[in-house]
Amino acid sequence: MTRRQHFVIILILGTLTTVSPFSIDMYLPGFPAIAKDLHTSISQVQLSLTAYLIGISVGQLLYGPLLDRFGRKLPLYAGLVLYVLASVGCAFSTSIETLISMRLLQALGGCVGLVAAQALVRDLFPVTDIAQVFSLLTLVLAVSPMIAPTVGGYATVAFGWHSIFIILAIITVLILVAIYFVLPDGKQPDASLSLRPKAVLSSFFTVLKQPQFLTYAVVGGIATAAPFAYLAGSSDVFMNLYNVSAQEYGWIFAFLAIALIAPTQLNRFFLKRFTSEQIIYATLVYQCFVGLLMVFGTWAGWYGLYGLIGMLFLFLCGQGTTGPNSTALSLAPFARHAGSAAALMGSFRMGFGAIISGAVSLLHNHTAIPMVGVMTICAFSGLIILLIGQRTIHFRNKQAAINEPIAEVML
Repeated sequence: MTRRQHFVIILILGTLTTVSPFSIDMYLPGFPAIAKDLHTSISQVQLSLTAYLIGISVGQLLYGPLLDRFGRKLPLYAGLVLYVLASVGCAFSTSIETLISMRLLQALGGCVGLVAAQALVRDLFPVTDIAQVFSLLTLVLAVSPMIAPTVGGYATVAFGWHSIFIILAIITVLILVAIYFVLPDGKQPDASLSLRPKAVLSSFFTVLKQPQFLTYAVVGGIATAAPFAYLAGSSDVFMNLYNVSAQEYGWIFAFLAIALIAPTQLNRFFLKRFTSEQIIYATLVYQCFVGLLMVFGTWAGWYGLYGLIGMLFLFLCGQGTTGPNSTALSLAPFARHAGSAAALMGSFRMGFGAIISGAVSLLHNHTAIPMVGVMTICAFSGLIILLIGQRTIHFRNKQAAINEPIAEVML
């Protein structure tokens, strides 16, 4: 592989991973315009985000086995074509019910990019280069929340909210063309793999029976769902309560995205002195404290626009350390079932994200309290589950240590 081919392949895989993040972030500035045009409420528009997250959660579980059974490109073509058609359906939606349905289909198609990109990295690059390639993909993925809302804000003002989905469809068509003509095939289809529900579910159940996976996958899912409360509520809070424009909202979103990106780079330095368990615990305690200040200050009217942005920035800084450490601890017990574990973990996170964004919609009361309150509840719930789960893991390990000598004596 030449350096030029190396660059082009990483660029294509990077754009694949950003299909879903762009689909989430780019239309957020259009929430008020969508609500007005479709004669509905902001809370109903927020449910279109919930539908998208449900689609990603379900889709990740489906595409893993399909990519192994039919090869990489066939499921990729099918998923992205569905995404393009659903994007056009979103653009021409005339009711909120149609938009929600199209967003669900859009997610079921688009999430193939997240799964396929990871599989193709393992197929196309030597083992020694995989960590570096994933770092580059993560960098591309991290930049998307800084770009997408800004582009969406300007597109909404210039051409209307419908244009956002047309832009997403056009971008995806270009990605499809690049995949067809440039991207190598990767792993070939494997007809020996079974797609029967019993075989797939058996692998998932094996993973779920491991206490360490269950603890850190759930903790990671709930704790990292806090940004989805922010995603669901921020456009209403900033654009309707604080009267910022769609373009200004895009820049605020880009600034707050720094809080999600920067701590991920600090995590490797923390790991030189602390364990992943210690980092997660300290982060959740920190977020609980900041969350309480954020909720009480919002209720008491302490914060104006910039004060609330500052508190959100401080809270979101914790996400960059909770996510990677909970991922590492969730996957640590597995070798053979690592793929199933990764699919379940991704599904958990998006599933919890869907629940959390739905909660913000249901609690909508024309204040910032539902958004900041649900974010804080995520932190407290994650901390409580962490403490209970760690006690369970410790008890299981202690029982295993006691039973092992007994078994040896019996032998």
